[in-house]
Amino acid sequence: MSSRVRALGTVHTVGLNAFEAKMLEVQASVGTGLPAFVVGGGVDGSVREARDRIRSAITNSGFKFPEGRLTVALSPADIPKSGSGFDLAIAVAILVSTGEAAPHRLPRTVVMGELALDGRVRPVRGILPALIHAAKQGFERAVVPQGNIDEALLVTELEVGAADSLGQVVSWLAGECVLDAVPREREEIPAAAGGHRDDMADVVGQSEARHALEIAAAGAHHVLMTGPPGIGKTMLAKRIPGILPQLRREESLEVTAIHSIAGVLSPGDPLVSDPPFVAPHHSTSSTGLLGGGTGFARPGAASLAHRGVLFLDECAEMSPTVLDSLRQPLEEGEVSVPRRDGIARYPARFQLVLAANPCPCAPAHDVDCVCSSVVRRRYLGKLSGPLMDRVDIRVRMDPPGSAALMTSGEETSAQVRARVVTARSAAVERWREYGWLTNSEVPGSILRQRFRLSAEAMRPVELFLRDGRVTARGADRALRLAWTMCDLRGADKPTEDDVAQALLYRDRGSY
Repeated sequence: MSSRVRALGTVHTVGLNAFEAKMLEVQASVGTGLPAFVVGGGVDGSVREARDRIRSAITNSGFKFPEGRLTVALSPADIPKSGSGFDLAIAVAILVSTGEAAPHRLPRTVVMGELALDGRVRPVRGILPALIHAAKQGFERAVVPQGNIDEALLVTELEVGAADSLGQVVSWLAGECVLDAVPREREEIPAAAGGHRDDMADVVGQSEARHALEIAAAGAHHVLMTGPPGIGKTMLAKRIPGILPQLRREESLEVTAIHSIAGVLSPGDPLVSDPPFVAPHHSTSSTGLLGGGTGFARPGAASLAHRGVLFLDECAEMSPTVLDSLRQPLEEGEVSVPRRDGIARYPARFQLVLAANPCPCAPAHDVDCVCSSVVRRRYLGKLSGPLMDRVDIRVRMDPPGSAALMTSGEETSAQVRARVVTARSAAVERWREYGWLTNSEVPGSILRQRFRLSAEAMRPVELFLRDGRVTARGADRALRLAWTMCDLRGADKPTEDDVAQALLYRDRGSY
């Protein structure tokens, strides 16, 4: 390596603030004075503690660490920076500043990765959203850890190279080698014998609940199922992903990016193409549900369920405060987590599915219940009025008869899914110029003005509003539900029957 000392080394990388990516410039300068290693630019403790790790990685890779005063700055300084993903960029900037690494390939290149003490490059979270942003900013190349290559190759606009070590990156900069751009072969794990995917055909009886979930899937509507334990609420909820259409390419990349930040991607097949199904425990906190935590704001269950299903089983056992924290994401399709240095935002357009027993004692039959009417009201009263006003379908499930348990021949998930896909396609075509994908996303003002129904079809809404059985928000949500039922029938516009049935699904008497 050349011993000529450069005044300044500059490397580009990407920083993440929740789901928001920003381009960062890492500069390293070696000056005179007592030996010191200073890292600045809005960094937190996790970045400052990387100094010893980077020093060891450089020396153990066979390079000389500068002896003077070393100053590293990550700019813009007003953007918070956290995590170990800047290690490789800082190390390369230092080596460029000392003349031990060539700089000519760096101007249109982003560098990301964590360094081990021996110079190995370790995988980091958030590679996909970072590289998507870099491509949009006009960068041409990316150097990433070998463990992130599957995920990085999803960004086809960039020339991606995977590195095993700091020394390999320096050799690539000198033109002495080519970085790997092919995922390493992994030993395939054979599928378990007798494996069985959850199917709607497994659910016997409960025709009303099955139909309600089909409507919910077709329009991405929120659902509440109540009934005694063991009746099939959880069983039905787990089968909803099987009747949903696959994610479109844009949706798939967005969901995969969130899962990348959370660090839950599959190493061999990182692209999330099926709608996610997330079911947090009923003891989860608001942070676990919405995201946050110390340091970097991690995505919560609501964001991990983006474009999929968030299932809250035993929701009446959850804290009312935690449940009500979902009101803003349900309305806006986004989670906003207040932070010391700003607001962390994650997409959270999910389909909420709630399941609850009718009372604390939860007998198999109502006649065996020992709870008073006050106790029963208090139990489901944890589901506040404003939250329930955002739930479009409420289903009360009763035990199936013995004859239903002995019969077979229920519709499969594939049969139901075919109708759901057709209905969703109709909705996408109708809302194409507006950019909405499902009926549940359409603002009420659009339904009441540009897509206004006939006076006859709107008669049930007027009746429910006059009697106080539905709020203005509830009326808009009922119209969305009516459009979904219209799409399932293959009709052009909802009828009075569609609107009336949508309002009855919202009636509090159904649970």
